[in-house]
Amino acid sequence: MVERRTPLFDFHRRSARSLVKGGGEYMFPSSYTSPVEEHLNVRRNVGMQDLSTMGEIDVKGPGAERLLRRLLVNEVQDMQPGQLRYSTMCNEEGGIVDDVTVYKFDEEHFMVVASSGPRLKSYRWVSEHAVGTSAYVTDMTAAIALFSVQGPLSRMYLKTVVEGVDLDALRFFRFAAGVIGGVEVIVSRSGYTGELGYELYVPADQAGGLWESILASGREFELRPYGVEAMQSLRIEKALPLYGPDISEEETPFHVGLSRWIRFDKPHFIGREALLGVQERGLDRRWVGLILESEVPASHGDGIYAIGDVATFREVVETGSEAGEYEDELAPGERQVGRVTSSAYGPSVGKVLALGYVETAHSWPGNNLIVQMNGRPIPARVVQTPFFDPENARIYARPEDDERRAGPAPPPAAFSPDRNTAGR
Repeated sequence: MVERRTPLFDFHRRSARSLVKGGGEYMFPSSYTSPVEEHLNVRRNVGMQDLSTMGEIDVKGPGAERLLRRLLVNEVQDMQPGQLRYSTMCNEEGGIVDDVTVYKFDEEHFMVVASSGPRLKSYRWVSEHAVGTSAYVTDMTAAIALFSVQGPLSRMYLKTVVEGVDLDALRFFRFAAGVIGGVEVIVSRSGYTGELGYELYVPADQAGGLWESILASGREFELRPYGVEAMQSLRIEKALPLYGPDISEEETPFHVGLSRWIRFDKPHFIGREALLGVQERGLDRRWVGLILESEVPASHGDGIYAIGDVATFREVVETGSEAGEYEDELAPGERQVGRVTSSAYGPSVGKVLALGYVETAHSWPGNNLIVQMNGRPIPARVVQTPFFDPENARIYARPEDDERRAGPAPPPAAFSPDRNTAGR
């Protein structure tokens, strides 16, 4: 398939260390400097990522709200203009078609923001179900660029350049229209990093100039661009799922831990009966967090095994001070109890992290497991997620906290991240 490019492709080609093909066949910048440095800069200062690969689906008309109530497992009827809400869209079997964010402009105007990978599938899903509903669906992706400005200094910086928006009053998951350097933008208090952050929806034909302007004016706040590798480690530290590696139509919102956004008090939505059945039967597997005793991340699809299904044997140590002595070695058994979906080194926590599906009987925090990586058994432990900032205090940072920089994160270990799957 032909590669796709965002409006900022030329900048990425000049500035990024490399470009990788990811979700939606887009070319993503892997990183601009060191992925670890970019990650820590987002946690300490402010970073900016090009998320123009996301899909923007405009839904208008007297039937717009009725259509979205049918398609989304979450409710939109009680939303106010200027509010956004997270939800999944499911098929009749309860499998996740996409996880999306819905913006409400007024009673007859919404925008559905789709994931990069299933963007076209999601647009077709919405438009096909819109037939005969008095709702009009338009794919606006090519006309819109999306900048993600994230980090503890993001509000302080944006207050110096955004006109027409009271950023101190803009609450989490709210948005407003504003102007930056004469360019009309939508400023949304949202993000995919677990930090105080904003997402800027920008006209595509003005994206290049505004991107360069923001990078220049943000220097005194240490604003720097970050690529998909830092995005992966940031979102994995917060256990935020990504469509493709973590989410597909094979899983329901219950399996991924997204059930709190299902509104069963709605009379009907696609997949409702199937999801009620899952709720009644219980789960055979859960999406969990793992800490790996490894110096490198696991790969997508690596098998997870229970300790009880792992054979132990003894091997002679051939080198070092313990040469000639025996040490225990592990070899995976025959029965696999799960699989890794995403993995990365977490610079903020100083550990190699993984996310994956594990049979329910083995999914309790504290359980020890084995991940088979490149033919080697690696000890792993199930832990509570998110791995970083479990109270989500950083997302809800108050305006009075702006003058205080975020506390220092642990120094990065000697490590080169690899094998991350590109794309949000």
